[in-house]
Amino acid sequence: MTMTLHWSPRSPYVRKVMITLHETGLLPEVALQRSVVALHLPPNAAVLADNPLGKIPALVTGDGPALFDSRVICEYLDLRAKAGLFPAEPAARLRQLRWQAMGDGLLEMLLLWRTELLREAGPWQGITSGWQAKVQATMTALETEAQDLAGAPFGIGQIALVCALGQLDFRWNDADWRGHFPQLAGVAAAWQARHSVSATMVQDDQPDAVDVTAGQLRFSAG
Repeated sequence: MTMTLHWSPRSPYVRKVMITLHETGLLPEVALQRSVVALHLPPNAAVLADNPLGKIPALVTGDGPALFDSRVICEYLDLRAKAGLFPAEPAARLRQLRWQAMGDGLLEMLLLWRTELLREAGPWQGITSGWQAKVQATMTALETEAQDLAGAPFGIGQIALVCALGQLDFRWNDADWRGHFPQLAGVAAAWQARHSVSATMVQDDQPDAVDVTAGQLRFSAG
């Protein structure tokens, strides 16, 4: 049975699913359907047919309702393949879910921040200042936990963080996060050596005319 994934090479949440597909060995069972969605565009009718929220990723499994939200899709794939990305042991599972929450939360802030910068009226400074503080705090916490991240088996938590850090590289590459968080940078370099990570780098197939994020995010020492 072939599954179909509403997919975009620009989406970090889609990347979470793609890394999981590589790690579980299920990639050959999935057909990729290029689906364009954006907050400023009308809803994509094909995506809406499978996900009433109009978001990607959305996975059509063929054996039930389509699944959406990267967290749900990744857990489904892990259960299907019995790959252990979501550990069964409670303490290990909670650790992975906590890291996933940090990665997904960091990623959401970065995406919303960029959207705010694109507003014609200009960004709301109170909101962007809050995101600056929260992104800094999250990266500082991850720097503190770098050795734990390195020592734990590669799971959904590390996958989520790969995608969040990849978004920093993709849209905020002048912020020099590696220079400020060297322990985390070392762990991320080890993750990059995995085929599932290196093979799923975000690709910009529809380049933007203006880099609105340049100079907007500045880190202090971790």
